[in-house]
Amino acid sequence: MYLGKCLCGEVQIKINGEISDIIHCHCSLCRKNSGTAFATNGFINSLDLEIVSGKNSLSSFSFKPGKHRHFCTNCGSPVYSSNEQDPTRYRLRLGILDSDIEERPISHNFVSSKANWEELDAKLPRYDSFEPSRK
Repeated sequence: MYLGKCLCGEVQIKINGEISDIIHCHCSLCRKNSGTAFATNGFINSLDLEIVSGKNSLSSFSFKPGKHRHFCTNCGSPVYSSNEQDPTRYRLRLGILDSDIEERPISHNFVSSKANWEELDAKLPRYDSFEPSRK
């Protein structure tokens, strides 16, 4: 079981199953939707998603026919995507989860579309808080 919530906490979810096929997607659509260099997504069984609270705060946007991106109307956090051609599973934005996950990513996808400033597997310094130069 996994628990998660959007940025404002209005939409709270529970996943009553496993997450499969976790990938880091670098396509331009995921980059635009997340506002980051890539989005980390995994698939869940649609019956395993429970909206614990905030169901009325969920809205969706369809960029392509039959494909819906569900998000919190209050804070804009992406929650999951659905596809009418496969209603048995949802694509979950893993950043929504508060629980540690057991499963691990299997690949970087659409790397030919990645942001030109993204260096995969770069050996960059790592900090437990803000970078030291930030005031």
